[in-house]
Amino acid sequence: MRRTRKSPLRAFLTGLAALIGLMAPGALCPGTAQAAVEPGAQATGLHISNGRLVEGNGNDFVMRGVNHAHTWYPDKLGSLADIKAQGANTVRVVLADGHRWTANSAADVADVIAQCKANRLICVLEVHDTTGYGEESAAGTLDQAADYWIGLKDVLAGQENYIVINIGNEPWGNTGPEGWTAPTIAAIQKLRNAGFQHTIMVDAPNWGQDWQQVMRTNARSVYAADTTGNLIFSIHMYSVYDTAAEVTDYLNAFVNAKLPILIGEFGGPADQWGDPDEDTMMATAQQLKLGYLAWSWSGNTDPSLDLVLNFDPAQMTSWGQRIFHGPNGIAQTAKEATVFGGGSTDTQAPTAPGTPTASSVTASSVHLTWTASSDNVGIAGYDVVRVGGGTETTVASATGTSVTVTGLNANTAYSFAVYARDAAGNKSARSASVSVITAATPAGSCSVGYRVVGEWSGGFQGEIVVRNTGTDAVTGWKLGFSFADGQTVSTMWGGTAAQSGGSVTVTPASYTNTIPAGGSVTVGFIGNKGAKNTAPGAFTLNGASCVNG
Repeated sequence: MRRTRKSPLRAFLTGLAALIGLMAPGALCPGTAQAAVEPGAQATGLHISNGRLVEGNGNDFVMRGVNHAHTWYPDKLGSLADIKAQGANTVRVVLADGHRWTANSAADVADVIAQCKANRLICVLEVHDTTGYGEESAAGTLDQAADYWIGLKDVLAGQENYIVINIGNEPWGNTGPEGWTAPTIAAIQKLRNAGFQHTIMVDAPNWGQDWQQVMRTNARSVYAADTTGNLIFSIHMYSVYDTAAEVTDYLNAFVNAKLPILIGEFGGPADQWGDPDEDTMMATAQQLKLGYLAWSWSGNTDPSLDLVLNFDPAQMTSWGQRIFHGPNGIAQTAKEATVFGGGSTDTQAPTAPGTPTASSVTASSVHLTWTASSDNVGIAGYDVVRVGGGTETTVASATGTSVTVTGLNANTAYSFAVYARDAAGNKSARSASVSVITAATPAGSCSVGYRVVGEWSGGFQGEIVVRNTGTDAVTGWKLGFSFADGQTVSTMWGGTAAQSGGSVTVTPASYTNTIPAGGSVTVGFIGNKGAKNTAPGAFTLNGASCVNG
């Protein structure tokens, strides 16, 4: 079974807004929560200190990585090398305890750990069978997951420097999530009583998204139940977290209370329930020095959540580009665990890269190439910045000396420069800049198909297929059209709609941002209507007229 995106029903989102407004004073809130109690004895290897995940030597360790669906694709363990090659320092590996899916054997788990270590990745191991317990009839319990871990004790013992045990994935659905607390405490204590010294990770209820605030409210009592204090909370952020305020409020509540937390899963592509604010998730995680693990490397039922298609790093999606090479992405921010020798005392910065040269300039992208920097130890990667008005914005990262910058506007002037960085995080001086002007979008290089999927009194569902009939990819597009009968767009997936009167402008979601030459993207929406529902008669893409049909 392959994982698809996860979102609560629309009614739950309405309930969430009401619940936040009525949150009880006893809930975990910034500035009011008592600081977490430190463990009496430091654990071996990865452990919690002062509300943060640290290594055995006391160095902070901030997870930057992805999820990998190993239990459903056991022949794809080679993906760990590909994940490491993109700069990740952590991988969260899907396992099964045998309740719902075939159990991963002790030998298989030992191989997973060995491959993580060989690829210099910290390994978060999770049991997936618990997903949605209480609502999903096939789900197992946290107690069953704890028994599975105990059965693997011989494999896991001695690996405290390299692994974290995530007891069970999303171990409660949206039905009765208050039932999450007691089984979570019991599972933690069962593992501690069995002698486990590893850092333990616990997922939130509400399919991991905690929109009813159960984990947030009970975090202190759950943390206190672990006699070692080596417990970290994992929030999964999908459509519930579609505003910056929701993201920052939740994460800051734990940080201010000195309770350890990370974003154990998150998605960026929009769906019919909302558009997750992945930019704020990643920026806030970087600001607060919290870990994040994107969902997921490959193999999803909905490929918009694949970071690469067909487990092939050469087929990286726009979601993958965002995670690995976008602002606050893995390539820019990940630091290898010092247990693998990443704790270098290197303080010498690389030399500045050569001035970039531009080629293959299109209406929405440009390919940049530069001369390599030199360093006393070695270059880890390069960051490309857009320069203008006395400011600079990181727009891409690369491990080599070239990259294609996408998401540009047609017929627009840009300046780009490059920084080099080494494995110790030392940053070079900025290269000289190169100026480019993107091409104009040619007229007639697009066609648009519009259809009404279904209608009901006062409303309808529409679908728009935007086809690129040109010879160059179109990135960062803007679609324009007008309604004649007073229709309005209320919800959209695959893009974001802005409407003024009858005029509608659609900008893409992260996973529809690029329309390849000869390819297409699809946008769906729910609209309001009166007695008539005439289809728009004309469409433009980046200001150029498109053919209907």
